[in-house]
Amino acid sequence: MDAAELLKRVRRVEITTRKLSDRIFSGEYSSAFKGRGMAFAENREYQPGDEVRTIDWNVTARTGTPHVKVFEEERELTVFLLIDVSGSVQGGTRERTQMDLLTELSAVLAFSAMGNNDKVGAILFTDRIEKFIAPGKGRSHVLRIVRDILDCKPEGRGSDVIQALSHFSAAMRKRTVAFLMSDFKHIGNDIELETMLKRVGRRHDMVALHLDDPLNHKLPSLGWMRVQDPETGVTRWRNTSSRRVKRDWAQQSLAHRDTLTKLMARSGMDFTSISTQGSLVKPLLRIFHARG
Repeated sequence: MDAAELLKRVRRVEITTRKLSDRIFSGEYSSAFKGRGMAFAENREYQPGDEVRTIDWNVTARTGTPHVKVFEEERELTVFLLIDVSGSVQGGTRERTQMDLLTELSAVLAFSAMGNNDKVGAILFTDRIEKFIAPGKGRSHVLRIVRDILDCKPEGRGSDVIQALSHFSAAMRKRTVAFLMSDFKHIGNDIELETMLKRVGRRHDMVALHLDDPLNHKLPSLGWMRVQDPETGVTRWRNTSSRRVKRDWAQQSLAHRDTLTKLMARSGMDFTSISTQGSLVKPLLRIFHARG
């Protein structure tokens, strides 16, 4: 799209999502994530009642007197968005595609972080890293993230969540609040992904957001159609009016959702699904309240 059209779309996204962020999510975001990170402040001599685990053994050995580490809440967080822009995310209903939902989610979370004076960064990924945006502050930086999502023309069409998490983990050494947004259509090796999620979750505060669409659960009755997997390119003819095909389609969707939910639970991830049909407010508030 040309620059003028891109600017209009960025502005529309800002107008829509800024209201949600300012009126609904800023307080919820703050209570859900603020104070979870602790930064080292100073050493002081041990006092009766101090926890043994806070003893700084290096300082104690050097001075000959027991010392403890004192921590304080981190007042500034870094928020990171891991955004799946693979082929399967491009689809959805006519009213709202999963890519539309992804853009709105990213903008709401970024503006909520901005309202709390936090830094925001992002990775756009497919089966490769499409773009890395270093954490920054302010409205212009948030709008840059929105613009890059809207203007993204991915080179890959598959999805590699493990690679995205690995790249994020290597780039962000400091504890970060990270939102992983994907439809998780091709999650690959469950064991390998679970191991990676656990490893990243030990250092960072992770939330997984599953992008969903009614079409994933119910096929419209349109007769015989050639259906293409947007990530692998494999095509198959399906009779979308067949009860058996409809039933199998729905069962596969439920099985995928069940597998994904269990995987996230084993990995210790905060997790929710957000559909293109309906508002993103309730599922986000639900996960924020659960953490508050």
